[in-house]
Amino acid sequence: MAAARSRLIAFALSLPEAFEDQPWEDDTVAKVRKKIFVFFGGPGSRHLTVKLAESHAHALSIEGARPSAYGLGKSGWVTVPLRGEGVDSALLREWIEESYRIVAPKKLVADLDGRK
Repeated sequence: MAAARSRLIAFALSLPEAFEDQPWEDDTVAKVRKKIFVFFGGPGSRHLTVKLAESHAHALSIEGARPSAYGLGKSGWVTVPLRGEGVDSALLREWIEESYRIVAPKKLVADLDGRK
């Protein structure tokens, strides 16, 4: 689980101007221009939290997924398991990128599109 989590963090940090932060104790987040686009939780976390629009309903259909706490669920944030039926690293990377695209400035999203 730790290796998969590390690879997902590395993917998130590969996006334009993304950086890692730990605003609460051991909780790791990925940010772009001071805005969080994925919550990874602490070292033993079995979930991650992303902001989704297009994939929101799909994410919530995964067993163990739920709208995020603290009112974030109302804004499209979903907490999803790292493992489970229908969940793999490719899908989680897609959701991390979707969250980045929602949160990042348009210029950075255009930079990302230019990479592909």
